[in-house]
Amino acid sequence: MAAGLLAGAVGTLCLDAVHYVKYRRAGGTDSPPAWEFAPVETWEKAPDPGQVAKRLVEGFTQRELPDSSAWLTSTVAHWAYGSLAGAAYGVLVGSLRTPCPAYGVPFGVGLFANDYVCLPIAGLYKPIWEYDGTVLAWDLGAHLAYGAGTGIAFRVLTSLRGVACSAAD
Repeated sequence: MAAGLLAGAVGTLCLDAVHYVKYRRAGGTDSPPAWEFAPVETWEKAPDPGQVAKRLVEGFTQRELPDSSAWLTSTVAHWAYGSLAGAAYGVLVGSLRTPCPAYGVPFGVGLFANDYVCLPIAGLYKPIWEYDGTVLAWDLGAHLAYGAGTGIAFRVLTSLRGVACSAAD
């Protein structure tokens, strides 16, 4: 499970790298750390992982979270979601005879599809057919990068423990 958590964090970094390239192509000038950890001052400006976490915390505690917690909650939720998804990948792929990196790619596609099923139900995304192809292509590319990064990192981490992957897999 630890290898999956770490692999998921690597995958999250890969996903964010794709989003950062998109940001720079659109004229953004912040450095990667400044962009990654940009302040989130209000819940209205919080990204989707923060919105989901806010709903979960407020539903559980029955207390409204202040705007001052938007940045920390959003950042923790983003990295936790990617890491926990990697842990699930690690459990799934780690139970196979050979955990090969290529298995991360369909996993990334599955997470992409999950976003466009679950987040519209939550009112955070529009239905997938309401997005243009460019938006979907960038988002799919980011999730493919997540899957590939997670798969490769998991392979490297498990190879350190002596789990082999043959060329036939």
